[in-house]
Amino acid sequence: MAALEKVIERICQIAERRNNTTTSDIEWVVNQLREHGFQVREPRRTRHGVLYGVGPVRFMVCTHNPGSKQVKGCYVDDFLNAMMELGLYEE
Repeated sequence: MAALEKVIERICQIAERRNNTTTSDIEWVVNQLREHGFQVREPRRTRHGVLYGVGPVRFMVCTHNPGSKQVKGCYVDDFLNAMMELGLYEE
């Protein structure tokens, strides 16, 4: 388990490179939050993405981007907004 400061640092790194983020980066953060006691719902896989729930916050990450492992910037923004609501990220 990584220290919470390390998780916050990773969130900031994702924000800095929002157009070069993969789903595994976001999954790592969500899994670490679960280990730190946050209530994390089991990710719900949909036809084109994954719906995550952390505490009272939900966000979707579209994984249907043919030919690319990167997540589109708008979904990274949704992730960052969720982290702001949880108090783990500030712009």
